[in-house]
Amino acid sequence: MNAEVCLKETSGNARVVADLRQRVLHLLDQKHRAGKPLAEGQELDFGSDAQLAQHVERICLRDVPAGPAPPVSTATVHVHRMYDEEAAEETAGGEGDDEGSVAFQMFLLPAREFEGLWETLMYETDIKERLLRYVATAMRFSEMGIDSRVISWNRVVLLHGPPGTGKTSLCKALAQKVAIRLSHTYQQGHLIEINAHSLFSKWFSESGKMVLGIFGKIKEILEDDDAFVCVLIDEVESLTAARKAAISGNEPSDAVRVVNALLTQLDGLKRYKNALVVTTSNLTGAIDAAFIDRADIKEYIGPPGLGARYDILTSCLVELRRAGVVAPFEELPPHSNPNPNPNPNPNPNPTPTQTQTQTQTQTLTLTPTLPQP
Repeated sequence: MNAEVCLKETSGNARVVADLRQRVLHLLDQKHRAGKPLAEGQELDFGSDAQLAQHVERICLRDVPAGPAPPVSTATVHVHRMYDEEAAEETAGGEGDDEGSVAFQMFLLPAREFEGLWETLMYETDIKERLLRYVATAMRFSEMGIDSRVISWNRVVLLHGPPGTGKTSLCKALAQKVAIRLSHTYQQGHLIEINAHSLFSKWFSESGKMVLGIFGKIKEILEDDDAFVCVLIDEVESLTAARKAAISGNEPSDAVRVVNALLTQLDGLKRYKNALVVTTSNLTGAIDAAFIDRADIKEYIGPPGLGARYDILTSCLVELRRAGVVAPFEELPPHSNPNPNPNPNPNPNPTPTQTQTQTQTQTLTLTPTLPQP
């Protein structure tokens, strides 16, 4: 079980954080002794503790097992604060360019902008948990000084699949969650979102210099050992596709230099123990084999299944109820699929009647509540 403690803006020195962590553990111990059940996403009431009330904005429970409150020895407390700063932008205009394009945006983590994003992403598989376990293990290996020549890992994640399935959102949410979970090791985090299209210049030989310049600035940020840095490259296939076109003779050889420089720079990030690289791709077949070899974990993110769609629509209705857009209604039952086969219909082209029968769940009539003039 994890307790995520969000501090108020005026709090945060090390002595206060250590005291707050112990107070939260004491609060959880009281819950355990009283036999009070705890729920996933539950926000604890800490108004009776003056110190917590002074410094803490909220305490939220995650990864809570079913049943009575677990013993406090199984709980981990993550104390952090949210940052409201806007993303900083870095341009990458090469020599002779009229106007530099945005090379990357840098977000300070944990960011208020990404608050709650992790919880709103719903999948039928445990993809989020697997990604989080991988990152925790990879960062732990780096912290403990594991020799990467013996146990090879690059701290590179590749999410691929059709557009609109939440790959970029999952990358940002993962960076946010890791920054919170590693708050005891790193004082803050950075999410650097690289604009892959900005790595190409209209002037010959300038593109490679732009790549070197961008990663030179990223390495300067990585020199701060107290900061966790996550580098996000969205639509990475735009780079690999350019290299294939260049090899076939349809593009200038400068495109090959760009991709080669990128792969070399990614290899150079391995020596920084506080670095993580996450990438996305919409075109799986266009991803270069050299890049795939560098990805430790490759996950396909497809369209949501029936259960995930039901959970997404349910969360939308709950949010509309919270905002007063629809009239109050009883809690909807969780989705249950009696058939473990994810595709129970053997007919690849079901008729409308078959589809309606398979996806029928529960009809709910809602009465909209409109604001009075």
